[in-house]
Amino acid sequence: MNVQTLIKMANQIGTFFEPEVAIEVAADDTAGHIKRFWDPRMRHALIQHVDAYGDEELLPVVAAALDRNRTALLGGKANIDEEEQWKGPAGGGDAG
Repeated sequence: MNVQTLIKMANQIGTFFEPEVAIEVAADDTAGHIKRFWDPRMRHALIQHVDAYGDEELLPVVAAALDRNRTALLGGKANIDEEEQWKGPAGGGDAG
């Protein structure tokens, strides 16, 4: 799995949510999108890369998304505090 592609994709998602009022809101919405639509292996690879090399390649909103929602993104029971408009139907997306 090419981590540079994951970084690019995560930054594109962050760019979409970045104009939101508060970075916390944008970060949580970014994390929610990544959790719903990315395969767990993709999420793990991105977080492992950040753990090993830091988050300098990520937009601040994406770095905050990973930091604020690490447990949920790694498959834990924690919920991501997304805005209601971005939540999909129960059962998540097609990425696992």
